[in-house]
Amino acid sequence: MRHFAWALLLLLGVSAARAQKSYLGFDQNLYPGDAALTKLHRTFSYACYWLNNPPQMNTNPWTGKRGLLRAQGFGFLLLFNGRLDAQLKGRDATTLGGADGAAAVKAALDEGFPMRAVIFLDQEEGGRMLPEQAAYLRGWIDAVRRGGFRAGVYCSGISVPEGDGSISTAQDVHHQFPKAALWVANDACPPSPGCRLRAAPPAGSGFAGAEVWQFAQSPRRPQYTAACVKTYSADGNCYAPGLPQTAQSLLDLDTAASADPSAGR
Repeated sequence: MRHFAWALLLLLGVSAARAQKSYLGFDQNLYPGDAALTKLHRTFSYACYWLNNPPQMNTNPWTGKRGLLRAQGFGFLLLFNGRLDAQLKGRDATTLGGADGAAAVKAALDEGFPMRAVIFLDQEEGGRMLPEQAAYLRGWIDAVRRGGFRAGVYCSGISVPEGDGSISTAQDVHHQFPKAALWVANDACPPSPGCRLRAAPPAGSGFAGAEVWQFAQSPRRPQYTAACVKTYSADGNCYAPGLPQTAQSLLDLDTAASADPSAGR
């Protein structure tokens, strides 16, 4: 009986370890280049994949690259660049969200991604969402779901003051849209380890329901990263190991419980 108990404990321990396995990934606006993919996959299990123009860019360098990434063994984080609040004020935000959601679905299909893959909306502004931001997000989520995909949101997990308390965008999004998958950004050290190639459970972001945790950004944000400044390069960026330090090799670091967080393979 004692041997059985020990065997059971060992089995439970192995199962728990498997359940907690995490995978390292990266995201960046610039495509790193075809020649860099082999070296990148030695470290990273998945990569972001923009479905429209990344922030502050007039073209999308990721278009047409799914096949190359997939052939190298990468999983995917599908990402659609959303609108800032200044672009929503005074407009029909729900209709805009619906149109952008439909565009995200079309782009995903055009790139060959399977139905039911998770598409994350890039929600850059933090704190509690304003009414027009929530309306935009509602329209976007509904359109993505109608198109046969799963909707997710990239948003901040860092709490900001509000009245006598505080709130993070991740908490607000989860409250209003509890079925949306969350890719939570929290580069504050701690809980972030900084620019270290270390896969940890996404719940380490400080939001228990996170499916993905972005724990380092390039360039680093000084107000959040003073305790881990030495983990970044002298210029304040994170760079991919084994590659020249250029604009194409600087990146943000992510961790997830899956090697293919968007189920995009």
